[in-house]
Amino acid sequence: MRIGVAGLGRMGAAIARRLIEVGHEVTVWNRDTAKAKPLAAAGAAVAASPADLAASSDAVITIVTDAAAIDAVYGGASGLLSGDVRGKLFIEMSTVRPETETALAAKVAAAGATMVECPVGGTVGPALTGKLLGLVGGEPADVARARPILDQLCRRADHVGPIGAGASMKLAINLPLAVFWQAFGEAYALCRHLDVDRGWLVELFADTSGGPNVLKARGAAVAKTLATMEAGSATFDCDSIRKDLRTMVAEAHARGFDLPLAERTLAVYDEASRAGWGGRDCTELPAYWSARKA
Repeated sequence: MRIGVAGLGRMGAAIARRLIEVGHEVTVWNRDTAKAKPLAAAGAAVAASPADLAASSDAVITIVTDAAAIDAVYGGASGLLSGDVRGKLFIEMSTVRPETETALAAKVAAAGATMVECPVGGTVGPALTGKLLGLVGGEPADVARARPILDQLCRRADHVGPIGAGASMKLAINLPLAVFWQAFGEAYALCRHLDVDRGWLVELFADTSGGPNVLKARGAAVAKTLATMEAGSATFDCDSIRKDLRTMVAEAHARGFDLPLAERTLAVYDEASRAGWGGRDCTELPAYWSARKA
């Protein structure tokens, strides 16, 4: 199938590589054209604009930073919807508020095209191997049409409701993860003075009832940062989690309630970012907090 990918951050680039690997004819576009060069070397075509990307594709995947980026990619004189897109399929994977997805779906439908949303859980590794967790929103027939693509990207892609439901679920599943890294940093601060082997300590926490899957998967990297404070490669950086936390808080306020844990955790991530940790991986936040002085 001819598939376009708009947005070549870490996840978008990994998704494009996965689609190339499984045999699709892939075209990519990114505002920063330099990010397209490695994918061109891997076999992707590079579109000059979002409009050109849509024209050359039967299905288009978008995964961009926020609502403003969605507006820019889909709208405007050279946006994805500026040409004849009748009959095309759009799969929107960004982490945004539900109202952003529902508004976009109306524009896509008005243009004669089909849209499903599928924000995903996971990082670059799962994206490259087709093991993301997909949270799909859309009409059943539209989801069925997107299913062959989603099944090549996701180890499971659950249809959770109409457009907007996927966005709600994505914010929900990201909240415990964001809060966990702060909670683990505080837990480590309580026992840091014991000066035990960090690898053993992380393994012990991973074996407790409070140890999530991510601690098992990323334990070695967490332990290394606790021991050395050195920065590693970032797959989901602190600034990205800050953006997601702000989105969660805004969505909660719009629905008439507060997220006190998320709001306090956001304040810590903001502090860490001001201290130069914004581009570091979220798994390194416990090292920041445990070394911080009151």
